[in-house]
Amino acid sequence: MPALEERARDALSAVFDPELDEPITDLGFVRSLEARDGTLTVHLRLPTSFCSPNFAYLMASDAKDVLTALPEAGRVEVLLDDHHDSDLINRGLAADAGYRGTFGDEAEQDLEQLRATFRRKAHTAAMERALTALLRADGDLSEEALHDVTLGDLPDDRVTAALLRRREALGLAVTPDQPVLVDDLGRPYPKEEVPLRLRFARSVRISIDGNAHFCRGLLRTRYPESAADQAPRPGSPEEARAS
Repeated sequence: MPALEERARDALSAVFDPELDEPITDLGFVRSLEARDGTLTVHLRLPTSFCSPNFAYLMASDAKDVLTALPEAGRVEVLLDDHHDSDLINRGLAADAGYRGTFGDEAEQDLEQLRATFRRKAHTAAMERALTALLRADGDLSEEALHDVTLGDLPDDRVTAALLRRREALGLAVTPDQPVLVDDLGRPYPKEEVPLRLRFARSVRISIDGNAHFCRGLLRTRYPESAADQAPRPGSPEEARAS
């Protein structure tokens, strides 16, 4: 693979499915990537033809942004394949029309508002993963005691690193003295609410994990060759077997 294509694929690993909270490269959404005659062309594929158009646009737009930022990229063309709004989205991307310019009156929500909604969900799920792992590691730790757990109390591992990334995306502090269990503005919950808040966060995480598993399966059914492009989801049985 040419060097530019390698750098382009690395850049695309920073583009996340907003609902599944995984890189599109790990999900197998990158169908092809080619650099030729000064043009970098990427084709994206999704699990179904009726995946939410705003999610599809967000991923495709983010993909174009990270590729355009490569100094040596030249012209960048991002194409969404086999979606019911492919033509509309691809025209909008080619014209750099933006979300509202692409969908017009159908754009009910600003793209940044949509992105913020899913960043909050991703943070909630990451927070639950970190705290649940802590509970499992210390059998004497109660749910109520999680109120006093700070970022500095978490192990230096991938789960904690993911939580820190999600906090940074929301503009929350990431210093070791910061409490882990907080709302979207970084405010800690009252101690008596901790069990309830943890259960809510767990429901968000389970929903994200379930959707990710379902969508991976749908993509493999629709595009059997995509199985080779999918990386095991962190913490999944597939990852454990691979390691």
